[in-house]
Amino acid sequence: MKLLLHICCAPCSIMCVEQCRKEAIDVVGYWYNPNIHPATEYMARFETLKDYAASISLPLIVESDYGLRHFLKLVADNPDDRCRHCYRDRLETTAKRAKAEGFDAFSSTLFISPYQAQDVLKEIAETVSKEVGILFHYIDFRPYFREGQQRARDCGLYLQKYCGCVYSEEERYQKKLNRMNRE
Repeated sequence: MKLLLHICCAPCSIMCVEQCRKEAIDVVGYWYNPNIHPATEYMARFETLKDYAASISLPLIVESDYGLRHFLKLVADNPDDRCRHCYRDRLETTAKRAKAEGFDAFSSTLFISPYQAQDVLKEIAETVSKEVGILFHYIDFRPYFREGQQRARDCGLYLQKYCGCVYSEEERYQKKLNRMNRE
């Protein structure tokens, strides 16, 4: 099977790529993440992925558009439901690219994170699969999350502190501000 694997970041890709290769899946990475902001964060994650992919001989297809305006338009009306819009955009774009490039299936490293809404992700991927007309290959990568994160640390890879979107970063800092205000 030739699989186009959407990659959110290098640390999350480690075990996903390894598991796919163990199953004899011909995996190609796909970088499309208009949700990641600011630009410095986007570049840090992208550069880390490029270097890591080269080190493991993982072919990469890259959407080079930064995507700030696109992402904000998707979620501006309802930032509390932003994840659903973000998942849909990244999975649909991956599925369309996979179909256009002659892949057999698509998937995403988002399926490794215990912090993502796995049921929503899977539902969206299955819907997109039907709409686009390409197989969605589901693997629950979550059992490998901690090992992948440790291996990323051991390799000295850049590890981010939030999902990537500006709203997630706001929530992260708001928690710190709330704690400071209580002290």
